[in-house]
Amino acid sequence: MLTLFWFIFWVGLAVLAFAAGVSLRVRLSDEIDSSRPVLDDAAVRAILDTGRLSIEDDEPLEAREIDEEERRFWSEDWDEPEEW
Repeated sequence: MLTLFWFIFWVGLAVLAFAAGVSLRVRLSDEIDSSRPVLDDAAVRAILDTGRLSIEDDEPLEAREIDEEERRFWSEDWDEPEEW
């Protein structure tokens, strides 16, 4: 009876590990696919004509906003570590 329990336990653990691996693989592939630029016919023609492809960023970074966030971050008060 105890042998049956351990067999079912290890099979269940293997199934959970396999499901977690598949889930992670799907999530990572979706994330990678969404970050890749789209290569359509116009892009292929541009590569063939000029030998290179330039893709514009979605949104340029705002230096002012970055500076404000950095100042805000460093101006926060931090709790000193307790000494034991």
